[in-house]
Amino acid sequence: MALQPWRIATVIKIEDETSDTRRFWFKVPELESFDFKPGQFVTFDLPIHEKPNKRWRSYSIASWPDGTNVFELVIVLDRRGAGTPYLFDDVQVGSEISFRGPQGVFNYHEPLDKDIFMICTGTGIAPFRSMIHHIYNNKVAHKNIHLVFGCRNKESLLYYNEFRELEKLMPSFKYHPTLSREEWEGHKGYVHAVYEELCTERQHANFFLCGWKGMIDEAKTKIVEMGYEKKDIHLEIYG
Repeated sequence: MALQPWRIATVIKIEDETSDTRRFWFKVPELESFDFKPGQFVTFDLPIHEKPNKRWRSYSIASWPDGTNVFELVIVLDRRGAGTPYLFDDVQVGSEISFRGPQGVFNYHEPLDKDIFMICTGTGIAPFRSMIHHIYNNKVAHKNIHLVFGCRNKESLLYYNEFRELEKLMPSFKYHPTLSREEWEGHKGYVHAVYEELCTERQHANFFLCGWKGMIDEAKTKIVEMGYEKKDIHLEIYG
């Protein structure tokens, strides 16, 4: 894949999604259409260090290709780093950021002739939001899609109402949020128990993993132990 040039993205909208997570919308003025594949990411060059490779931060695109030059990111604040504090404290509507993208090969491939399990934590949900909406909007033939999303508490469930509404529109799409530190009416605990239960029949499936390395490492081990092959697992690691 050819390396994309550096361009300028202008912030056109910012919204709080949770107490420590924000949605940012960017417009690419020099392009009529910002084309990308669901699951890809962009890399920002932020003014946070004198060395270029210490300024670069990558974020999965949370929106889906719609023919416009606008894309959305969902970003969680990490005060231990330098990138997200800059985005939260200094960036506002009208700010311009140098970026490169789209990049990455974390995307689905047709035909979608197996069940798909999208397993994620935190902002790792972003590429899956892009994929699911793209499949729905373009009437891509598919089997069952299971989104297994792990968070600590309900307040941290990104796009919760949106995915509940999408379930009503897509009978083959099932949303499985699970909380590790809060009692509620849904799944409790970590993501692993959820997909293990959904795969008791060992149906043909592909697994897409996105989130923190610890979750992904454990999921890879468990999925293979369940009888699936490594080629059935596709992943994107955060942090």
